[in-house]
Amino acid sequence: QVEVVESGGGLVQAGGSLRLSCAASGRTFSSYAMGWFRQAPGKEREFVATISWTGGRAYYADSVKGRFTISRDNTKNTVYLQMNSLKPEDTAVYYCAIGAYREISGTERGYDYWGQGTQVTVSS
Repeated sequence: QVEVVESGGGLVQAGGSLRLSCAASGRTFSSYAMGWFRQAPGKEREFVATISWTGGRAYYADSVKGRFTISRDNTKNTVYLQMNSLKPEDTAVYYCAIGAYREISGTERGYDYWGQGTQVTVSS
């Protein structure tokens, strides 16, 4: 049984930082890309960041480029999203997903398993 569990969300002031973690189990973690998506109230879920199976390649949405950093630790079956210079428009539920392939994907079709999400709220 594959399990994906996000943590680290919370309330932060604009300009602040948060670090999200995502622990995956039930699948060979190091063989697949990982991704982060988010969904704001009243909006569709959107891509945030993705990282390849080795961690050698990463790709970001334009809206977070330069502020967010995705990383992974294959020894801990965990992927991280470091979020700096947070803005109120970053407020959303953040979802972690396990990729269907080794290489990165910026669309939901590229992911097989999803977590339940963690809430991030940025106050102005």
